[in-house]
Amino acid sequence: MVTAQLQTTFDINNRTLKNRITMAPLYLGYANQDGTVSDLLLDHYSEMAASGVSMIVVENASITPEGTSTANTLRIDQDVFIEGLSRLAGTIKEKGVMAIQQLNHCGKFAFTPEPQGPSAGPEGKAPKAMSIPEIKNTVEAFAFAAKRAQLAGFDGIEIHGGTGYLIDQFLSPYSNQRTDEYGGSLKNRCRFPLEVFDAVKAAVGEDYIVGHRFLADEALPGGFSLEDGKVWAKELGKRGVSYLSVMYGTYESFFLPEYSENERTEGYMSYYAGEIKKAVSDIPVITAGRIQTPQFAEKIITEGTADLVGLARVLLADPLWPKKASGEITDPINECRNTCTMCMKRTMEYKPVFCARWEKERRFAFLRRVGEKPEEVDQSS
Repeated sequence: MVTAQLQTTFDINNRTLKNRITMAPLYLGYANQDGTVSDLLLDHYSEMAASGVSMIVVENASITPEGTSTANTLRIDQDVFIEGLSRLAGTIKEKGVMAIQQLNHCGKFAFTPEPQGPSAGPEGKAPKAMSIPEIKNTVEAFAFAAKRAQLAGFDGIEIHGGTGYLIDQFLSPYSNQRTDEYGGSLKNRCRFPLEVFDAVKAAVGEDYIVGHRFLADEALPGGFSLEDGKVWAKELGKRGVSYLSVMYGTYESFFLPEYSENERTEGYMSYYAGEIKKAVSDIPVITAGRIQTPQFAEKIITEGTADLVGLARVLLADPLWPKKASGEITDPINECRNTCTMCMKRTMEYKPVFCARWEKERRFAFLRRVGEKPEEVDQSS
């Protein structure tokens, strides 16, 4: 296979990536139950850093306790978490890979009895609408979290503005029914996300990498649209965003028939990345979404659809994918099957994720390590 463009270098904030292959953030439930970095998590990211990627975006870390998704989600809301995160950043960087920490508040999807969002749920049900002071406190929490990531030694941070979490909830006319300065027009719906971005930049400095996991289209009737996404991208561009990692769809659209069908297609998010790239041609764009083959990844770079590709589940299935793409290893790629739901099923069950495509010996060893009996676990895909 010839992937010459995939192997070329690329600069972000005057930092040079050794190739165009990055690891996109993927929650696996490997953190300790108190949100600290576990040995399992360190081993996972050590393997990912040795894969041949040029940059790793570590899965989301919660910027407040009430904004976390599960008990096994990384936390970055207090200084006590810096030490473990420093070990994680060092594990990645010691292999010559750029380390980025993603920051998140789950909003109405938070794992808490009283989740918050831009607007209240129907008939007073969850989520609870955030007050103005709560909004301001959350902006401040993002900034403090970004500074902690910087102190921990990460090369940059990524604000999680995808999948339908709090940033998206404010952007979405579907989720945001506010009538104050944070709701209504697209300009008002962008206000909270822009306040977060500005506060983060002020906390870490102009030269520090601040990327954005970027929602291009909510894929919901009456939701945030691609045309909205183009406007939003330009606003971030004006403020010096380091890169946009483009995705489409949220938890509320993932199970719609049309989305489910699209999700099985190789590079199903690349169209949206290409449209955003056209709107903001001077901003580095990453595209992800089941990029199965090096040939498809090469096509994305060659045609200018995106500047970088992001691998998540594909890299979990075969941590040697980048080295196989470069020709360093000639074995065939162990593909992530588009009909397999094992990783999603484990996530929904609040269990640490393994891949059904791993060899039996590795699956069994993993399950024993996390305290499960392999013979009692459904390992079919």
